[in-house]
Amino acid sequence: MADCSSIRKFTTAEDYRKNFIIQSEIDKYLPNGKHFIDEDEIVRLIAVMDSRKEPDAARVREIIAKSESSCETLLPSETAELMLVDPKKNPELFEEMRAAADRIKHKVYDNRIVVFAPLYMSNLCVNGCKYCGFREANSLQKRRVLTMDELKEELDVLAGRIGHKRLIAVYGEHQTTSTEYIAETIETCYNRQVPSVKSGRKNAIRRVNVNAAPLPVADLKVLRSVGIGTFQVFQETYNRKLYEQMHPAWSVKGNYDWRTTCFHRCMEAGVDDVGLGVLYGLCDWRYELLATVMHARDLERWFNIGPHTLSFPRLEPASGTKVPEESPWLIDDDTFARILVLARLSVPYTGMIVTARESPASRNRVLDHGMTQLDCSSNIAIKGYSDFENEAHQEKERQQFMLGDNRSIDEMVRYLASRGTITSFCTAGYRCGRTGGCIMDALKTGREGKFCKINAVLTFREWLDDFASDETRKIGDKLIEKELAGIKEWLPKFYPTVMKQYEATCRGERDLFF
Repeated sequence: MADCSSIRKFTTAEDYRKNFIIQSEIDKYLPNGKHFIDEDEIVRLIAVMDSRKEPDAARVREIIAKSESSCETLLPSETAELMLVDPKKNPELFEEMRAAADRIKHKVYDNRIVVFAPLYMSNLCVNGCKYCGFREANSLQKRRVLTMDELKEELDVLAGRIGHKRLIAVYGEHQTTSTEYIAETIETCYNRQVPSVKSGRKNAIRRVNVNAAPLPVADLKVLRSVGIGTFQVFQETYNRKLYEQMHPAWSVKGNYDWRTTCFHRCMEAGVDDVGLGVLYGLCDWRYELLATVMHARDLERWFNIGPHTLSFPRLEPASGTKVPEESPWLIDDDTFARILVLARLSVPYTGMIVTARESPASRNRVLDHGMTQLDCSSNIAIKGYSDFENEAHQEKERQQFMLGDNRSIDEMVRYLASRGTITSFCTAGYRCGRTGGCIMDALKTGREGKFCKINAVLTFREWLDDFASDETRKIGDKLIEKELAGIKEWLPKFYPTVMKQYEATCRGERDLFF
């Protein structure tokens, strides 16, 4: 069990709201009170864009070349230059950008797409976010916190019936689901061994990423001790004025500086895989993306480590609120695809997550726009997997928002394989210590993508044998033949060792990796 003696305990929501934030842990990363999100510079860059209208094609190509060759985070001014390329007005130049984004993705991550499942642990919350179904005052929401026994039922479906090996565990911000609860749920996930309903072989969750509220350093150290994966905190909006409108001052989340400095505290605590994200549709998307670049650059300045992932959630309908329908900044599918290309070019090394908030058509479209991760067979209702395990059921009052893509993992794997993309269930790098600074150089040079390809093949073989339908397995088998041939070509001396592990996997051994 995790040692939680170092963390503070709160018994009431009011006590939590008043005393949870530690001001000194904010001030440390805002020297002289100056924030790393330079709002004046963002406003200036947007004003320049609005006045110029047309891009400088030669300059755009220089920036594309820089991104592709160095894999370093762009300057905000360089991202702003790329933003001038309108896909409708400048289709050929934008296609050059999209093609470069796809090449960078293949350089860094090869032709893999990593899959995961969201698992909502609770929907109790002390905050009042105006766009969110979980907010405290929403009486329509059916509140629930998973017990450890209920969590095991969810895991039995996720690991035993679906075949997932990687989760993003999601928590509302509340004193009853504090760090101690988060740590216990992570340990429960790792300790649960579940037989596949198809093969009978044991499967388990091997990587638990967490989406939760910002935490103090002491709490983050506890989560590190139980093997947390990536720690996600979405800023929602970087526009301070709008942020304050959407998040009441009486709430913990109303503290903009506490939220924006969360990842600095993560790095200090040794949690060196962090995931940034904004809620696109709350504010001008250009503002949000420029601020994201600034956030990434400040993490690199302090720790020489950038974000492990960027996520791109869009506002979706939620219970008890009209904000998702009435916001003046909602974005369409064309703009969403444009944002992904710009993000891949701006932060070339990072993983890019597109979730099942999106429609099937939207996610299919952006597979060659730089994305690297997606979820499938997803259910975001509290205890949704075990209550509705045989159907793609949604209940607005039990979940934070509504999903757009209800495809099963079998459908998704088959679709990806049909287009030559291998589905990766690999979690080896994290357990071998290839995180944070250890992985940054490997990602930027493309070494990590090639190395992970081998582990992707092994885990893909596992999933095909233990969970796939006959139709999906046939398509997957052909793709694996092609992938093994490619490994033999670029790693001829290491190939016999790879095949030894592959053949052992075919015989039923599990969790073999390099």
